[in-house]
Amino acid sequence: MKRAAASILGSLVKLLLLLLPLSANAAVYKVGDSAGWTTIGNVDYKKWAATKTFSLSDVIVFQYNPQFHNVMQVNHAAYKECNASSPIATHTTGNDTITVTRHGHYFFLCGVPGHCQAGQKVDIHVPRTTTSSLAPSPSFSVASSPANPVASAVSPGPSSAAPTVTPLDPLKGLLSITAAAFLAFLFSSGQCLM
Repeated sequence: MKRAAASILGSLVKLLLLLLPLSANAAVYKVGDSAGWTTIGNVDYKKWAATKTFSLSDVIVFQYNPQFHNVMQVNHAAYKECNASSPIATHTTGNDTITVTRHGHYFFLCGVPGHCQAGQKVDIHVPRTTTSSLAPSPSFSVASSPANPVASAVSPGPSSAAPTVTPLDPLKGLLSITAAAFLAFLFSSGQCLM
């Protein structure tokens, strides 16, 4: 049984190593950097997002105390009004990860009364690029290491132009999600023999 498990693990590791170059351009961004997702410390999430260049396959991580905060993805109108009544998605773990799968704006806010009004909201903008997504970029960067990565698709905000997508863009996002899920499975199931 151990020999079969080791053989399967070896095959899966080889597959993962083949897939990693396609997702090597992905970055992981912890919202608010060291402060995280909070109302304490006057974090300027607009300024934080403006200093980042988001791309397809990037992972956005929200770390916060779930007793006091949550993360709601909303549409543009709800974002502007701090209206949490009809979210697109709600996250409540305190360590939420969202993989970017499309170009456009992704609007998030804290649904706890008063928090959005106090500035706990962020607009993640993933611009369309005219260059090929296969062009080399800086190495894979990790700003955070979530213990239990969970990827979910996000919906873009309003847009007037059609996205520029290369044939490999959807595949790269899927491979990043698959690699993260596979590693999480190995480590959580105790099957990792390394």
